[in-house]
Amino acid sequence: MTNTKLLQTIVDKVSSVDRKVDSLDNKMDKRFTEVNQRLDTIGTSVAHLEDDAPTIEEFDKLGKRVTKLDHQVADN
Repeated sequence: MTNTKLLQTIVDKVSSVDRKVDSLDNKMDKRFTEVNQRLDTIGTSVAHLEDDAPTIEEFDKLGKRVTKLDHQVADN
């Protein structure tokens, strides 16, 4: 095999690997974007749930508490 053919074979392989890496990079970027969007949606949902949940002070100010469940949770 001549030096020119050997060098051309090496360049072809490097080009092939470069194209594969670029393709993989594009696929990963797309997947990360999708995952980030889902995490943003979940984070927004959790934030809304936290806003609706009573604080400890509000919970303690309730006139009537369910003591049976209170004791079951405390015992476990």
